[in-house]
Amino acid sequence: MQEVNYKMACITITMEKSFKERLSKFPWVNWSEIGREEIYKRYIFEKYIKTKKLTKDENMFCEKIDWHPVDELPFKEEFIEKMKKIRKSKFHKFNSVEELRKDTSEE
Repeated sequence: MQEVNYKMACITITMEKSFKERLSKFPWVNWSEIGREEIYKRYIFEKYIKTKKLTKDENMFCEKIDWHPVDELPFKEEFIEKMKKIRKSKFHKFNSVEELRKDTSEE
């Protein structure tokens, strides 16, 4: 396995005392790691918006946290219109699982 050396920077974030107190109620949470992930996600998102590409490492990070930049994009207007049509269409209400199974087995 290839060893990778990263140069790390230190960032200090100021916050209201009440917010810090709320965070301290979760001592098991690694807030630094959460901050790193969120900053990296933002970087990946901005890069993806410009290039529509991700590096292998960026893809691996996205897979690891089960996220992709397209998750943050707004829905396309065609999709919204399609969902509106589906919502207006007639639905069949089932009263039990057995009723559902019976209906789907008849198809």
